[in-house]
Amino acid sequence: MRIDKYLWCIRLFKTRSIATDACKKGHVKLDGTNLKPSKEVFGNEEITIRKNQINYKIKILDLPPNRVSAKLVDLYRKDLTPKEEFEKTELLKYSKDYYRKKGTGRPTKKDRRDIDDYYEDSKENDVNL
Repeated sequence: MRIDKYLWCIRLFKTRSIATDACKKGHVKLDGTNLKPSKEVFGNEEITIRKNQINYKIKILDLPPNRVSAKLVDLYRKDLTPKEEFEKTELLKYSKDYYRKKGTGRPTKKDRRDIDDYYEDSKENDVNL
Protein backbone atom coordinates (compact mmCIF):
# COMPACT_ATOMS: atom_id res chain seq x y z
CA MET A 1 0.00 0.00 0.00
CA ARG A 2 1.23 3.51 -0.76
CA ILE A 3 2.36 5.53 2.26
CA ASP A 4 0.04 8.46 1.50
CA LYS A 5 -2.94 6.12 1.25
CA TYR A 6 -1.93 4.34 4.46
CA LEU A 7 -1.70 7.62 6.40
CA TRP A 8 -5.13 8.60 5.09
CA CYS A 9 -6.61 5.16 5.91
CA ILE A 10 -5.47 5.28 9.53
CA ARG A 11 -6.94 8.78 9.86
CA LEU A 12 -3.67 10.60 10.48
CA PHE A 13 -4.60 13.06 7.72
CA LYS A 14 -8.05 14.26 6.77
CA THR A 15 -7.58 13.86 3.02
CA ARG A 16 -5.23 11.86 0.87
CA SER A 17 -3.97 14.99 -0.87
CA ILE A 18 -2.88 16.44 2.49
CA ALA A 19 -1.03 13.19 3.19
CA THR A 20 0.62 13.43 -0.24
CA ASP A 21 1.70 17.02 0.42
CA ALA A 22 3.19 16.02 3.79
CA CYS A 23 5.25 13.34 2.05
CA LYS A 24 6.43 15.77 -0.62
CA LYS A 25 7.45 18.32 2.00
CA GLY A 26 9.58 15.74 3.82
CA HIS A 27 7.41 15.39 6.92
CA VAL A 28 7.16 11.59 6.59
CA LYS A 29 10.32 9.57 7.19
CA LEU A 30 11.35 5.94 7.37
CA ASP A 31 14.66 5.32 9.17
CA GLY A 32 15.57 8.99 8.78
CA THR A 33 15.02 9.15 5.01
CA ASN A 34 12.21 11.12 3.41
CA LEU A 35 9.50 9.08 1.74
CA LYS A 36 7.81 9.82 -1.54
CA PRO A 37 4.01 9.50 -1.56
CA SER A 38 4.24 6.46 -3.84
CA LYS A 39 6.53 4.49 -1.50
CA GLU A 40 5.10 1.06 -0.75
CA VAL A 41 4.92 0.20 2.95
CA PHE A 42 4.54 -3.16 4.61
CA GLY A 43 3.99 -4.36 8.16
CA ASN A 44 6.50 -3.97 11.03
CA GLU A 45 7.99 -0.69 9.77
CA GLU A 46 8.43 2.38 11.96
CA ILE A 47 7.68 5.72 10.37
CA THR A 48 8.06 9.24 11.74
CA ILE A 49 5.50 11.88 10.82
CA ARG A 50 5.89 15.57 11.66
CA LYS A 51 2.47 17.12 12.10
CA ASN A 52 1.51 20.23 14.13
CA GLN A 53 5.08 20.54 15.46
CA ILE A 54 4.95 17.03 16.93
CA ASN A 55 7.09 14.15 15.69
CA TYR A 56 4.73 11.16 15.77
CA LYS A 57 6.39 7.76 15.74
CA ILE A 58 4.17 5.00 14.40
CA LYS A 59 4.71 1.29 13.88
CA ILE A 60 2.74 -0.29 11.06
CA LEU A 61 1.05 -3.44 12.35
CA ASP A 62 -1.10 -4.31 9.36
CA LEU A 63 -2.44 -2.72 6.18
CA PRO A 64 -6.12 -1.76 6.18
CA PRO A 65 -8.24 -2.70 3.14
CA ASN A 66 -9.70 0.84 3.04
CA ARG A 67 -10.24 3.85 5.33
CA VAL A 68 -11.18 2.52 8.76
CA SER A 69 -13.29 3.96 11.54
CA ALA A 70 -11.58 5.68 14.43
CA LYS A 71 -12.32 2.74 16.72
CA LEU A 72 -10.42 0.31 14.50
CA VAL A 73 -7.31 2.44 13.87
CA ASP A 74 -5.33 0.76 16.66
CA LEU A 75 -5.57 -2.59 14.87
CA TYR A 76 -3.39 -1.23 12.05
CA ARG A 77 -0.89 0.99 13.86
CA LYS A 78 0.88 1.31 17.19
CA ASP A 79 1.66 4.79 18.48
CA LEU A 80 5.22 4.96 19.84
CA THR A 81 5.32 8.75 20.24
CA PRO A 82 7.19 9.74 23.42
CA LYS A 83 5.29 11.88 25.93
CA GLU A 84 8.01 14.53 25.76
CA GLU A 85 6.81 15.49 22.27
CA PHE A 86 3.38 16.43 23.62
CA GLU A 87 4.92 18.28 26.57
CA LYS A 88 6.93 20.43 24.17
CA THR A 89 3.77 21.65 22.49
CA GLU A 90 2.25 22.55 25.85
CA LEU A 91 5.30 24.68 26.63
CA LEU A 92 5.11 26.24 23.18
CA LYS A 93 1.47 27.19 23.79
CA TYR A 94 2.35 28.99 27.00
CA SER A 95 5.25 30.85 25.43
CA LYS A 96 3.06 32.11 22.58
CA ASP A 97 0.42 33.47 24.96
CA TYR A 98 2.74 35.93 26.64
CA TYR A 99 4.99 36.92 23.77
CA ARG A 100 4.24 39.86 21.51
CA LYS A 101 6.74 41.48 19.20
CA LYS A 102 7.58 45.10 19.77
CA GLY A 103 5.58 47.44 17.56
CA THR A 104 2.80 44.98 16.72
CA GLY A 105 0.09 47.45 17.61
CA ARG A 106 -1.98 48.55 20.53
CA PRO A 107 -1.97 46.61 23.76
CA THR A 108 -4.82 44.21 24.28
CA LYS A 109 -7.37 44.78 26.99
CA LYS A 110 -5.53 42.33 29.25
CA ASP A 111 -2.21 44.07 28.57
CA ARG A 112 -3.78 47.43 29.39
CA ARG A 113 -5.12 46.13 32.71
CA ASP A 114 -1.72 44.72 33.60
CA ILE A 115 -0.10 48.07 32.83
CA ASP A 116 -2.68 49.93 34.94
CA ASP A 117 -2.19 47.51 37.84
CA TYR A 118 1.56 48.01 37.62
CA TYR A 119 1.23 51.81 37.78
CA GLU A 120 -1.25 51.64 40.67
CA ASP A 121 1.12 49.40 42.63
CA SER A 122 4.08 51.70 41.97
CA LYS A 123 2.07 54.79 43.10
CA GLU A 124 1.11 53.06 46.35
CA ASN A 125 4.75 52.20 46.99
CA ASP A 126 5.79 55.84 46.36
CA VAL A 127 3.20 57.12 48.89
CA ASN A 128 4.48 54.72 51.54
CA LEU A 129 8.04 56.02 51.24
